[in-house]
Amino acid sequence: MRFLRRLFADVHTRLQGHDLFLVSAGVTFYAAIALVPSLVVVVRLLAAVIGPEQVLRLADAVGSALPSAQGAGDVVRELAATAVDVGWLAVVVALVPATVYGEGLRRGFARISVRHPEPAPPAVRGRVGAWVVRARALPLLLLAPVGFLAVLEVAPFLVRLFGSGTFGSSALAVYVALNVDWLVVSPVLVYVYKVLGPVRTGWWAALWGAYSTGAFVSGFLQGFVLFLAIPVDLGAPFGGFTQVGGAVAVCLWLWVFTALTVYGYAVTLELQRHRDRGRDRRPSRV
Repeated sequence: MRFLRRLFADVHTRLQGHDLFLVSAGVTFYAAIALVPSLVVVVRLLAAVIGPEQVLRLADAVGSALPSAQGAGDVVRELAATAVDVGWLAVVVALVPATVYGEGLRRGFARISVRHPEPAPPAVRGRVGAWVVRARALPLLLLAPVGFLAVLEVAPFLVRLFGSGTFGSSALAVYVALNVDWLVVSPVLVYVYKVLGPVRTGWWAALWGAYSTGAFVSGFLQGFVLFLAIPVDLGAPFGGFTQVGGAVAVCLWLWVFTALTVYGYAVTLELQRHRDRGRDRRPSRV
């Protein structure tokens, strides 16, 4: 417990002088651009591997597992139906906006990599081109169908559990979804922190930071699903324009997700700093 208190106190010190919410809002702009193109690329690649009919069947199961209050299931089905028919030229074009989120994350990471009043690390001072960062983010898109398939494959099982109507089955469905999301998201965060981050940490810090952050992200994803079950009029604050309200709700989700990701990188940096300090204090062997 003492280590955790000291760790999060150091994370707080690192973030002083940086408005985490403002930094995350800037990165969310990149995420909003990349969201739909990324989903189109991932679904189209998955359709090329397992077939369009299988993708549509699994997407229908996901839509059935989602709450119906906000029509999220219809959005999933429509997106899948559109993406499986996209031409390969359109997929290549979509890679341009799809990789922009990686560039945004690196910019956000670079801000919190500077721990005031200490000077910026050499890796932060060195400039890396935007297209280099996008190229580093490209493997995530190419491998994303694997994780996406895991989420899709578990959807029919979740539909059966939710359909039983019992509290125990519903609780089990939430628990399974929580762990599947955690196992899918956490390796992605390891790659993001190790490869996209301007300061390269060791594997120990990257694994602990990414899997800890992944647990919070997966929990928040379940919270977002719960939000979709609330029968509220999303367009009410926007003059009745439901589409605008839905877009704002998605951006809010992206903002919190990004804030968790950026904060997790700050934790990873502090884990690495604590480990380096521990090594420096060890007596040298003659």
